[in-house]
Amino acid sequence: MKRSTDRILTTHVGSLPRPASILPLLQAQSAGKPYDENTLIQETGKAVGDIVRRQIEAGLDIVSDGEYGKGSYTHYVRHRLSGIDLVPPDDAPAPAVSLDDREFPDWAAERTTRSVGSRIMPATCCIGPVAYDDQAPLTRDLKHFETATAATRPVEGFLNAASPGVLINFIPNRHYAREDDYLEALSLAMQTEYEAIAKAGFILQIDAPDIAMTRNTRHAGKSDEDFVRIAERNIEALNHATRNIAPEAMRLHLCWGNYAGPHKNDIELRKIMNVVLKSRAGAISFEGANPRHEHEWEDWQAATIPDDKILIPGVIDSSCNFVEHPRLVAQRIRNYANIVGRERVIAGADCGFGTFGRSSSVYESVVWAKFRALADGAALASKQLWG
Repeated sequence: MKRSTDRILTTHVGSLPRPASILPLLQAQSAGKPYDENTLIQETGKAVGDIVRRQIEAGLDIVSDGEYGKGSYTHYVRHRLSGIDLVPPDDAPAPAVSLDDREFPDWAAERTTRSVGSRIMPATCCIGPVAYDDQAPLTRDLKHFETATAATRPVEGFLNAASPGVLINFIPNRHYAREDDYLEALSLAMQTEYEAIAKAGFILQIDAPDIAMTRNTRHAGKSDEDFVRIAERNIEALNHATRNIAPEAMRLHLCWGNYAGPHKNDIELRKIMNVVLKSRAGAISFEGANPRHEHEWEDWQAATIPDDKILIPGVIDSSCNFVEHPRLVAQRIRNYANIVGRERVIAGADCGFGTFGRSSSVYESVVWAKFRALADGAALASKQLWG
């Protein structure tokens, strides 16, 4: 993993809005409807080449494939793992009622109305033994990204993979007698994907919002202490699944949910800091720009951070359409450089911009303006930090 040796490097979290050439095909695939697989494969290869080039032109150093081979950052595993399949909406478990839903019912009601379409779609559940059954989609993702990065030569490339803990959250268990057994099966299965990405020479980014987000959602009825124990269990499972991968070849992403909402009941970073730092990953990507968590640079300052850990703070928000000023971006970067040193900071985003295919709540044109602000802010911070 590259460090910011002579300037602040830039990156993001991974997912980007899917283009019109593949979005309808991905949506049909995700919903279990007919689609042209060959067209999807061909158009995805072209789109990955284009999106890698656009990231570099926007000033990003460490780039991804935009997760263009996936309809979402979690449910994509249905096309790779056995035992994971669609069930009718009426058979699906009811969605979790978050602490924020309870405290802000008017906001929750509007959000439910906006997302009504998702409730008539088939749901994804574990209905049988889990194993990594089909490596073809993974192989295509690797090939598309290899081709794109060979043509553009970014500073570095990374690919996303879901953590076992977040898969438990979004893919309910209907097969295993115990959740621990389900977690173990997912960890063993996903090890195949993790190691393939690292073997291909790309940075593996493990998407693990379960370490923070699920305190407010799936585990809303538990105490902070009970939740921390669950987060520790999930990190232990992830560490075991990545035991054959060098820490410097991995980064961990955690967040509190990529949506514009109150977030008043998010667990505080300081309460899960020790769990986060137990990850084997050599870098930690986290939310550092949104109004609920920007102040937590003080928690990083108070923490004992291992000397080999790189911080990738979000210095642009991924849930609003404000385009950050480069001076603000530079200020945020300097806060972290003052904690761990300039070489151990990479400027990133709070979360993805196409978590479930579309551009979430941020318009696509704004996404690219934010990336340019990120690059400009990193350049300004570099001048200030290196002189």
